Amino acid sequence: MPHSLAHPAEPPFTLRMGKDGRLDLDRGALAARLARLHPTAPVVAMVHGYRFAPDAGQHCPFGHIFALEPKAEMAKRRDKTLVSWPRHLGLGGAGGLAIGFGWPARGTLGQVNRRAAQAGAALAQLAAAIAELDPRRRLDIIGHSLGARAALASLHHAKAGHLGRLILLAAAETRQPALRAMRTPAGQSAQIINVTTRENDLFDAIYEWGIAFGRDTAIGQGLGCSLPNWINLQLDAPQSLATLARFGFALPSPPARICHWSPYIRPGIFGLYRALLNGSLDVQALAAALPSAQTQRWSTLAPWRFAQMG
Repeated sequence: MPHSLAHPAEPPFTLRMGKDGRLDLDRGALAARLARLHPTAPVVAMVHGYRFAPDAGQHCPFGHIFALEPKAEMAKRRDKTLVSWPRHLGLGGAGGLAIGFGWPARGTLGQVNRRAAQAGAALAQLAAAIAELDPRRRLDIIGHSLGARAALASLHHAKAGHLGRLILLAAAETRQPALRAMRTPAGQSAQIINVTTRENDLFDAIYEWGIAFGRDTAIGQGLGCSLPNWINLQLDAPQSLATLARFGFALPSPPARICHWSPYIRPGIFGLYRALLNGSLDVQALAAALPSAQTQRWSTLAPWRFAQMG
């Protein structure tokens, strides 16, 4: 039975990964937080993307997207990406555990891309610790951009059954590495929801040419094949939006024609993610109703118009 998540009452459990890839994990504190949870409540690692890093001032995720209440100095800034993930996911108290996973995502794109693979190994360590402390539980992950790459990389290091649902938001990853991750034991036992939008096309193209040198396609265009445990959810496709509305998740139009953060700043979108994580949404029924194909790249851009960067 799905568990209804309570309004957050406790701050997220926070973890830091250093540049050496080592995970700073207080197992005793984690055990105490797990012990207070309802047996069916989700345990969710939130993984940020590029430019965030622990203790990096205004770029520290623990005072920004991973905070129940952003730090005062951040709240004063006109930053539309300043959205509290744990609050909007409804994670807190006995209803669910939000784990803010901070990793050093500052540097060149190539450096941070490589570090995301290390972050994946650290996430697998976290999943193993949770399975050891409470064998009833598995770790779910929601990650944005290179944080989604880290989530997929964790499949290479995790044991089958240690990871549950991975929600990838505008993932910075291409098809071939994603397929290799899905062929692992953990990849075959997890469920992936690949959240895409044509608003991210520019960033997909930058990743394809800056990292894959044009030899592979971003998973923002879908995986390129059908797998039973992989769902593509394109947030700006008319058919997808109509389907979501029928399931009770009516979303407004995209906030911009080009926007890397749309999968978490779109009003109402966290209600969908909350339902995916707490089990109140029938994922298989949703998957069966969604269109199988992605719309064409650049389809939201008229050739004579330039959109404002989101």
